[in-house]
Amino acid sequence: MAVINPEAAPKVLTPFEIKRDLIDGLGVEELVVIHFDREFATREAEEFVDDVLVRRLNAERVSVGENFRFGKRAKGDPELLRSHAEFETRVVPLVEVAGETVSSSHIRGLVAAGEVARAAEFLDGPFLFEREVVHGDHRGRELGMPTANLVPAGRTVVPGHGVYAAWAHGHPAAVNVGVRPTFDSGRGVLVEAHLIDFDGDLYGQTLRVAFLERMRGEKRFDSVDELVEQMGRDVQRALEICSATVPPR
Repeated sequence: MAVINPEAAPKVLTPFEIKRDLIDGLGVEELVVIHFDREFATREAEEFVDDVLVRRLNAERVSVGENFRFGKRAKGDPELLRSHAEFETRVVPLVEVAGETVSSSHIRGLVAAGEVARAAEFLDGPFLFEREVVHGDHRGRELGMPTANLVPAGRTVVPGHGVYAAWAHGHPAAVNVGVRPTFDSGRGVLVEAHLIDFDGDLYGQTLRVAFLERMRGEKRFDSVDELVEQMGRDVQRALEICSATVPPR
């Protein structure tokens, strides 16, 4: 959709770098990535089968979901693949969790609403978010709780505003997503991760955050002291939540 109709393209749920690592964790030995552009979009389904699957990849088995479509105007489907004797076609039925069909659009909606624990049921693991750590205004450090600041990419799904328990860099973390209403910072949405019991420099590094649970919504406090007290409670709650899980690889 980002190529064919950019204005209607949904936000990316799993960026390539994360998707690549998840696929690697499944034991896949080789990953072939085909760049999709307007020229590629004009390929007929039969041409894709003959040129890519048969000639270039020499595929012996092809697995697709039952609602899979490919080729120009999405004319290719599982039945077309099954009609080719050069390879075996395996059609995977749609997956359901608690009576609901697992779909990226549904998961995207859950994450945007802050329901990351519910989204994890459909993802079969925590929602993962990663960005480069950038310099902020060091407000967290001044309050005794330094944070790694991550600026979301415009096309990436971000959890709804609030405070979350998460894993980051192998450490339990309390993560704030929002615009920090207690301070007039003039910033857009920011993801601020306080890595508990971590002392180090992460600037310029890519930090991957595994969101576990939304602990509370975003709130404006009447004083900095009230904010610091609440942050202390958030850290303790995040530790409790993380202690019941293991950090993702």
